[in-house]
Amino acid sequence: MRRMTNFDEFKGDLDAVERRMAREIDPGARALVVSILVFVVLVSFLLPHTGSARGLDVLVGSDAAVREAIALPSRVFAWLLLVFSIGFSMLALITRRWGLAWVALAGSAVACFIGMLAVWSRQTVAAGYPGPSYGLIIAWIAVILLTFHWARVVWSRTAVQLAAEEERRRAATAKQGRGLLDDLGPDSAE
Repeated sequence: MRRMTNFDEFKGDLDAVERRMAREIDPGARALVVSILVFVVLVSFLLPHTGSARGLDVLVGSDAAVREAIALPSRVFAWLLLVFSIGFSMLALITRRWGLAWVALAGSAVACFIGMLAVWSRQTVAAGYPGPSYGLIIAWIAVILLTFHWARVVWSRTAVQLAAEEERRRAATAKQGRGLLDDLGPDSAE
């Protein structure tokens, strides 16, 4: 009986470790791919997005961006790249938190569509203004690839995580069943 008491003392610790493992990701080799793509997105800010306006000019709305008549989709795309594809991706890789990886995935997915709008808006700009440049195209392709790889990382769960999750569900169901019987009292068993 003494052994069982010792195990009960550590059961809470084991449950906490299981919950912590369930909140973490293990990107494995994809971590390298994701970090390279984050670097490519970062470098795209130094490249021209249209005419003489670089990604940084689009981001801050500098005079070069105003001269090139940068539209709202390009600005929103630049900010989504900075916040989600770079910021949250780096945080998720460093902390290995599942929630941060989900935010990076969701924000990058939105950036894919806004990037398409940004490219399209540069292709339909009034005469006399330049179309999309290679920096914008590279950023858009990189964010599409980044979204794909984040989706693969977020949706891949290890066997240990899946088994721990299933065990927690079973324990919660058993606890809920015991709780209902306790609420009904001893007379309900008859």
